[in-house]
Amino acid sequence: MIAEVIVDVAAYPIDRPFDYKIPELFLGFVEPGMRVKVPFGPRKVAGYVVALKNDSDLDVSKIKPLEELIDFEPILSSELLKLSEWLAVDTLAYRIEALQVMLPAAMRAKYEKYIQVEDSSAITDTEFMNMLRGRDRVPLKIADTSELLRQLKAYVKNGAVRVDTLVKQQTAVKKVRMIHIAEIEELNQQVETLSKQAVKQRELVNWMIEHAGQTIEAGKLIAESGVSATVLKTIIEKGFAQEKKTEVYREPDALEIQDTAIPKQLTAYQQHAVDEILEAYRSGTDTTFLLHGITGSGKTEVYLQTIEEVLSTGKEAIMLVPEISLTPQMTTRFKERFGDQVAVMHSALSAGEKYDEWRKIHRKEVKVVVGARSAIFAPFEKLGIIILDEEHESTYKQEDSPRYHARDVAIWRAQFNHCPVILGSATPALESYARASKGVYRLLELPTRAKDQELPNVNIVDMRAELKDGNRSMFSVPLADAVRDRLDKGEQTVLFLNKRGFSSFVLCRDCGTTIQCPNCDISLTYHRATENLKCHYCGHEERVPQVCPECESEHIRFFGTGTQKAEEEIAKLFPEARVLRMDVDTTRQKGSHARLLQKFSEGQADILLGTQMIAKGLDFPNITLVGVLAADTTLHLADFRAAEKTFQLLTQVSGRAGRHDLEGEVFVQTYTPEHYAIELAKAQVYEPFYEMEMGTRKQFGYPPFYYIVNIQFSHEDLMKVVGYAEKAGRFLADGLSPESVIIGPTASAISRVNNRYRYQCLIKYKKEPKLTETLQALIRIYRTDWIKDGLQLSVDKSPVVIY
Repeated sequence: MIAEVIVDVAAYPIDRPFDYKIPELFLGFVEPGMRVKVPFGPRKVAGYVVALKNDSDLDVSKIKPLEELIDFEPILSSELLKLSEWLAVDTLAYRIEALQVMLPAAMRAKYEKYIQVEDSSAITDTEFMNMLRGRDRVPLKIADTSELLRQLKAYVKNGAVRVDTLVKQQTAVKKVRMIHIAEIEELNQQVETLSKQAVKQRELVNWMIEHAGQTIEAGKLIAESGVSATVLKTIIEKGFAQEKKTEVYREPDALEIQDTAIPKQLTAYQQHAVDEILEAYRSGTDTTFLLHGITGSGKTEVYLQTIEEVLSTGKEAIMLVPEISLTPQMTTRFKERFGDQVAVMHSALSAGEKYDEWRKIHRKEVKVVVGARSAIFAPFEKLGIIILDEEHESTYKQEDSPRYHARDVAIWRAQFNHCPVILGSATPALESYARASKGVYRLLELPTRAKDQELPNVNIVDMRAELKDGNRSMFSVPLADAVRDRLDKGEQTVLFLNKRGFSSFVLCRDCGTTIQCPNCDISLTYHRATENLKCHYCGHEERVPQVCPECESEHIRFFGTGTQKAEEEIAKLFPEARVLRMDVDTTRQKGSHARLLQKFSEGQADILLGTQMIAKGLDFPNITLVGVLAADTTLHLADFRAAEKTFQLLTQVSGRAGRHDLEGEVFVQTYTPEHYAIELAKAQVYEPFYEMEMGTRKQFGYPPFYYIVNIQFSHEDLMKVVGYAEKAGRFLADGLSPESVIIGPTASAISRVNNRYRYQCLIKYKKEPKLTETLQALIRIYRTDWIKDGLQLSVDKSPVVIY
């Protein structure tokens, strides 16, 4: 038997399966989806078995054998193996990258397999018992004969033993000391054997008599009995109790956020949406639904009720959310509804927690996964529904190779499993809405709020007029008055600013110099807490200069507005207000998102000030005011999606107000109040915005009328990067049809990052039969030739951000 193995080496000539002989010892044990250790050149590497076959085109005598089994059962299903094949082609990535993205990082660490005895009474084979020698856990490698392996497989099947991975470093299986107290008769007999001087030991045994026969965690026992660990150890040695280490999962923090879930009673629109989705589910069709519901229309309840039905028929569900900050509230809702059947996966978990959550899914102990982008690869085998909440969000796109979009992977998995996909949003991506209006997706509308509340009243404040009146503050007079009013009433306010840090940049008022990053073509951002200037691209930091480095003037000032600066202004204007700031700097610590949201939900703060992470998903009954401090920050970016992003952000953030019984109000501060994205966000209407934006996109030939591919080049030498970009441009022009438009090569918007110059080519096309073939040929030239000269090239077939 021959195993086809993708080896763990990301290099162009190696990006294919290699044949390895399956030694007699492993015959019948090796399956596709398992990891193995194989000899590769002079070294030994891990690899993934992707297929088995009876013979090879190569000379069998020259084929090397597999060296070791890393897994005893497949960790990737046949579906995920097929998905990795599609993903590698679709995103132009290495197959090994496509396989590894499906597993938690802990699975790529150093690992050691061991046999864990679950039920020793079920083990009857003498040879197997000799191997165990009375131990509960032994390394898998000592099962070194085919007979032992055969027995092992049988014992794994009947649950007598389990084969598990001991992952080194921080990601080891978590164990706790459990103390099993002897039965009461035994304790009563043995208590007399204790010396009268052993007061503490007697105390502990008397406590144990009250808890006879129970199994208690060691830490809890020590705390409750009030004795020291030494006394407990002595008592165990004397036979009053037995100690055993038991595996437990690391539970991600699920903080108690006061849940405000909409009652189960559905509105007519919600009911219609649920019926349509369940009809598709029951008929086994892979329909993609676009659930377009205004903010507060109860999309989450539609998801919950649909999942409830899917679970009741024995299937599983994946629920994706775009931001870590949305997971605490969403997780709370899901755990309230589905209890222990929920696993959570997102980037704020530790490596160990991610590994444990993945194992829960792989062991079929849960039926629902709630998480960010990577949760789309959850190893479910009976998928019944996949949901992407806030489907328009750019965080669903992976920026490193493989550059997949979670929406595309969701649709692929739905087709494989014959189940529906729900894409939910109050402000769908233009591409999604265009597909829905053409009938590619099925459109479901939720045009009213779930509790029939009015949408919040949105006021646009022209900051040019404020400036004319001499108000140089970040707060306009109407917004400041509204905040004061809410403070008096004891209601809560959300203030949104699309930035982090204290100020955008540092500028000299005499000569106009801005302090630039020495490694990148971008100005440095000022951070007040550390009195530092920082580059958010390469991480360079430096102290704030006292004088201008160019003209030595002392008139060097901070310009722009950041969250720290806003916090200072709030303290001046509303000294009595309790403020919580939520941005990248305040949420670095593990669990800080959930902790801040919990504080706010418990009414421990009057004002929540934050960046993008607070713009969506938040649902608290006491928020009656939302203020957008600077609506223009995303509007004037060199990005064809700038108006769409601004409209989405303003609509989402406005939707945080007045979601319950209290009426909501929104103030949007802007220097361009006449822009259609701002005017239509005020009216909270999507269709007119869609029509206007589609007109602009058609005029300039942008998506969804054209597809775009972004090819980026970077090199430390400017002339070399220009030369290679021009060569690539000519190669693309020769390979693609004349209907495709090639823009560039031209310098990227940020032309230097980390001392590497960046150039790019854009391909715009409607239909291009030779696209994949031409791009693969370009990548082949790069990987075999150009890469040796220090060039870096990346291809993104559907870029979300072009910079």
